[in-house]
Amino acid sequence: MFHRKGLLRRAIAVGLAGGLAPLAAQAAFVEDTEVSLGLRNFYIDRDFKQNNAPQSRVGSWTQGFDFRVISGYTEGPVQFGLDLSAQYAVRLDGGGGRGPDGIIPYHRSEGEQARDYGRAALTGKMRFSNTEVKLGEHRPRLPVVFLDDSRQLVTTYHGFSIESKEIDRLSLTAGRFTEISSRESSGREKMYLFNGPDIRFRSDGLNFGGATYAFTPAFSATYFYGQLEDIYDQHYFGLAHNADLGNGYKLKTDLRYFHNSEDGDAYYGDIDNRSYGALAVLSKGFHSFGLGFQRMLGESAFPTLSGYAPQPYLVNWSTIAFIKPNEKSWQARYEYDFTGLGVPGLKMMTRYMRGTGIDRGGDLADNVESEFNFNLGYVIQDGALKGLGVEWRHMDIKTRYGNGGASGVDFKENRLITTYTFKF
Repeated sequence: MFHRKGLLRRAIAVGLAGGLAPLAAQAAFVEDTEVSLGLRNFYIDRDFKQNNAPQSRVGSWTQGFDFRVISGYTEGPVQFGLDLSAQYAVRLDGGGGRGPDGIIPYHRSEGEQARDYGRAALTGKMRFSNTEVKLGEHRPRLPVVFLDDSRQLVTTYHGFSIESKEIDRLSLTAGRFTEISSRESSGREKMYLFNGPDIRFRSDGLNFGGATYAFTPAFSATYFYGQLEDIYDQHYFGLAHNADLGNGYKLKTDLRYFHNSEDGDAYYGDIDNRSYGALAVLSKGFHSFGLGFQRMLGESAFPTLSGYAPQPYLVNWSTIAFIKPNEKSWQARYEYDFTGLGVPGLKMMTRYMRGTGIDRGGDLADNVESEFNFNLGYVIQDGALKGLGVEWRHMDIKTRYGNGGASGVDFKENRLITTYTFKF
């Protein structure tokens, strides 16, 4: 009888363990889940100063919502998770005659900006050891494909990616994106060359892969390859170094190089672009000073993705980007953290950039362009409104010549942005 009772106890224990294991796995999946709602109130006004401008002003005032559920992982050697993202924006002001402003969709047939827009997506993910695979929506920050969160809704991509850190100090990334949801779009679309002559064709996908190796904690090297099928091939090489110069001085140096050429059927014709850039930032205490130089070589501009997807791995990337054929550009910048004056959370950045030698083709004189930025932002550090951020961004942009024989562009732009994130 004792033997039978022992078998019965073990059978009950095994049954309970088998039944509770999925619950334990589910508990880990739920307990590690992060839920947040990001709020962004965004006002933009672009005031054109040049003669014969198509519009005197463009802009809008919108309220955006970014709801995200980032799940935990199930237990086991191979773990699974599922993320949810939903973005929505409503126009508070900026109706007829104020668009397009690059923020919200513009209905050309009606001559009016959309009253609201939004989109939602899922991302399935799997993890084993130090490798993670994702399928669905992505918000990448890679040298060959980058999200855009500088306006209202965030630019996202759709496809799959693999990230691996199985080898010490080496990070590997690869993937394929087949669609993009640009910052002013409520849907998805195949990618194309944004700064081409027009939207001739769309690519079936963007394939990418690369690696970053940290030789030391202060020195790393990166290589990435990107292929927008039948449009362009892109190679990126980067070196980053942080040096402690003593007496509180620190120097951060970035060296970056891109090589771009046409791919496959070359839907947009030959692409001949090479660019290199260097940015050095010297900091001490609450101050930092930076100098940057960027050079475009070849007969083509630097290729950009649909919806003017950003390329901040170019050291002079900005509103006008300084990516035109044969352009030489430089920047000087200064940043200050007002913690040094007893106001933690208040930060300022100002910079001036100038590009020269821009090849306009034929016998046309070279173009010149410049951009001045001033950003002032404050994030409340404590109290009931802790985490509430307010930012003012000012831009002053000028070019000597416009397209063809048109006069240059001259506009001032102001953005007022308020952000807050609820974390549940």
